[in-house]
Amino acid sequence: MADATVAKRISPMLAVADMEKTLAFYQEVLGFTPTMKSPEYSIIERDNQTIHFQKAASEEVMSCVRGHTEIYIEVSAIHSLWEHVKSFKSRYKIRDLFDRDYGMTEFHISDPNDCLIFVGEAITR
Repeated sequence: MADATVAKRISPMLAVADMEKTLAFYQEVLGFTPTMKSPEYSIIERDNQTIHFQKAASEEVMSCVRGHTEIYIEVSAIHSLWEHVKSFKSRYKIRDLFDRDYGMTEFHISDPNDCLIFVGEAITR
């Protein structure tokens, strides 16, 4: 069966405890820009890729989410981004740049909601 529908974008939707801290992190550390901003729901964008944030209904929700949410952001020029991100080591949990056996160079960083962000680029040899 042929389908004319095209998936144009897939965006994670993440629960957050503090919208302002979350938006500041993604702007300062990873270079995203808010395209819609409210205390309850916000959207950020970088290079036509988006992440949506929804204010968690309660601390109970956040206790279920913290440490159990991960996203992967594939980039180009990871070394350039890494030079910027590593300056935030005193403020956020960061795993230094390293090569994975599945062919990616990555670093990992936890956002203010303890969502683990994998940032990676394919290794070219």
